[in-house]
Formats: sequence, structure tokens, C-alpha cells
Amino acid sequence: MSENAIPVPQGLRWLTGLPGGNAWLSKVPRLVAGCVRDWRLTVHAPIHPGSVSWVAPAELPDGTPAVLKLSFPDRESEHEAAALSFWAGRGAARLFAYDSARRAMLLERCEPGAPLWDVADEDAANRLAAGVLQRLWRPPGAASPFRPLAAVASHWERELPRRYSRHGRPFGRRLLDEAVSLCGELAGSQAELVVCHQDFHGGNVLAGGERGWLAIDPKPLVGERAFDLASLLRDRRDALLSGPTPVRVVRRRLDLLSSELSLERGRVRGWSIVHALAWGLTEEDVYLPNIACAELLAAC
Repeated sequence: MSENAIPVPQGLRWLTGLPGGNAWLSKVPRLVAGCVRDWRLTVHAPIHPGSVSWVAPAELPDGTPAVLKLSFPDRESEHEAAALSFWAGRGAARLFAYDSARRAMLLERCEPGAPLWDVADEDAANRLAAGVLQRLWRPPGAASPFRPLAAVASHWERELPRRYSRHGRPFGRRLLDEAVSLCGELAGSQAELVVCHQDFHGGNVLAGGERGWLAIDPKPLVGERAFDLASLLRDRRDALLSGPTPVRVVRRRLDLLSSELSLERGRVRGWSIVHALAWGLTEEDVYLPNIACAELLAAC
């Protein structure tokens, strides 16, 4: 496959607004072509619209279905391959190969590949999600490359007030104060530490046939289990925020998942407030749906 034949989805064009975004996008065709050559792949059209990675179905030389993924070299995706290697297919897609220089992964293709979002019964979907998390959660090895949640929470504790002021105080101070307080309180009193997925929601859990439901796209940290429900509690966000009883829905999720996984409800709630606010109040922007979810969680 020649570089000229490799398209870059329009959904990746927003990266031009990030430092290094234009340079990376201009290199994507060359990087993909190098992977095709070195791994002797057959690669198909990339998945649209794209978000932060170039992703396409592929086949290995022996015909094995796979996925080729090249990630924008940001901090969050830095240890994605290491997490998938650590899980070794237990509850997650298998990693076939990794090229660190290209930030390229060759992954198991989940088939049929439908997301957990397709399970209409939310309680049933959340019970399935809990089962996947139980397979993923294991203590890290001695030489773990993953950042500790305690250090990340300490960073959020310092940064959230600064971002809040920088973005013109876009929500009530009470929510900010609770999140900042929770950062220190929770980080310093964690239970057993495991490798957490961090971005675990229904779009990142795919049907893998006989292999069951499989997680993809981790942004791994080492922290307590209660932290890893944060993204799931604010999942199906559009329907949640437009629905008639969003607090009731979030409370139901919180109760069900805490019970299914034998976790302390208050710690699950606290970490979920912190994470929703940290991902909603970034250095660059304010993502109002996440702020809204933090407010819902605070009401639970």
C-alpha cells in the first residue's frame, strides 16, 4: 500500500489545534505504510469518523483478522499497549505487536464487535461491564510503567482550581471545592491497587464472540477499583442528560455497580465526581456534559 493511497479521516482533523497535531497528521500515511510493510499486513479503509487514533481493520499474513491502530502521541495513550500486554487477552483485546517509535499497535479484531452500548437494558449492560472489570483488575507487577492514581489525583487537586479561574468559573464553587477535597481524601486512603482501565464505558467494551465482552482503548493508571467506575457512571451521556430523571438514573447505576463489585459506594461516587470534573475542566476547554455529570453525581 502506497502512502498516497492511505486516507486520514476528517474526524482526526481537530488534532490540528493541539501542539504537534499537524505534524503527526502529515506523518500518518507514512507511518501506516511502514506498518503494512514491516508487519506484512493487508489493511482496509480506516474507521470513520476517527477521534484521536488512526484505526483500520487488517489481516495478518496468515489471514488472521486484526486491527491496526496508530495513536496520537499524547500522555493518555502512552501506556495503552503496556496495559493490553499486561492483561494478555484476559478481559481485553489481545495485543499482537507494538511499534513504540510509530506508536502503532496490531490488535485482535473483536468479532462481531458490537459495543456494549447495543445492549438496550442498561442494568444488564452494567452487570456485563462489571464482569469484564472483574477480569481486568489485577495488581501491577513490580516494574509497572503505569502512573499511580495518587500522583494524578494530587495533580488534579492543584490544577482544578487554576483551571476553574482560567475558564471564568463556569460552574458553582461548591462542586469544585468538593472535588478538590475528595482528591486528597481518597488518594491517601486507597484500598488494594490494581491496573485500572480509566476510560471504561460501553463504547470501549466490544462483543468478542466466544471470548466474551472485551475492553479496548485503556488509559491505564494504578489505583483502587472504586476509581475505575467513573466513566461508566456517566455513560450513555446524551440520553442521560436529556432524560427526565437523570439523578435517579445515576443513583441506580451507582447502587447497582457498587453492589455487583462489592465496592464502597461513597468511594465510587467520590472518584466519579473527581474524574468527571478533571476530564470536563481541561487545560484547553470546558466540556459541559462532563460538568453536568459531576453535578448529578454530587446529588447522589
